Amino acid sequence: MNYDSLKQLIQERRSVRKFADRPVSDSDIIELIDCARYAPSDTNSQTWEFVVVTNTDKIKAIEQMTWDELHRRAAEAEQKGLSREGRLLVKSFGPYATAFSDAPALIVCLATPYQSKFRERIFDPIGLVEDEVWREEGIKSSCLASMNLMLAAHARGLATCPMTGPVLLAEKPLKEFLGLDETKQVNMVIALGHPAEVPGKLPRKEVEQILTIVK
Repeated sequence: MNYDSLKQLIQERRSVRKFADRPVSDSDIIELIDCARYAPSDTNSQTWEFVVVTNTDKIKAIEQMTWDELHRRAAEAEQKGLSREGRLLVKSFGPYATAFSDAPALIVCLATPYQSKFRERIFDPIGLVEDEVWREEGIKSSCLASMNLMLAAHARGLATCPMTGPVLLAEKPLKEFLGLDETKQVNMVIALGHPAEVPGKLPRKEVEQILTIVK
């Protein structure tokens, strides 16, 4: 692939929230994870795993637990005198947090504990950083792998939408539902399917607004 083709692929990827009633094949899923695993990671620690849910009843259950938590948080806000904010949480954030509801597949992206010979032999003995930093390293690497996955999906004619709503609202019940142990963090969930519609291009900041070249 030349540069222009790659740039076009990157620029044409969209976050899609409406999917055709058509399953995603296991072979497609395997191909996407194969691309994801070639992302860079700190000291090649490869701190990522993926759980792909293709059972629509289970996807609906994950949607429901997200809404349940959303309403619980809204009720708590109302008890604090923040009824307007609580209503906005449900009305405005809710649809974004559950935009995976009609997707034929839901990818739960995990960050696993940071394991490296450098941590064991050097970093931990000298107390280089707090343990929380290694949790952050796992998330960073998992994010890189997730971007690989989404670009690969677009190149394969599939659509994705990354979301953190279910993580912010319902990470604990989600992990219990999927049987995940406490060492694994949920980084994000990605809706995956064949697009029913493709959103238009959203405005981006100009390069000059986000770039500083230090010479």
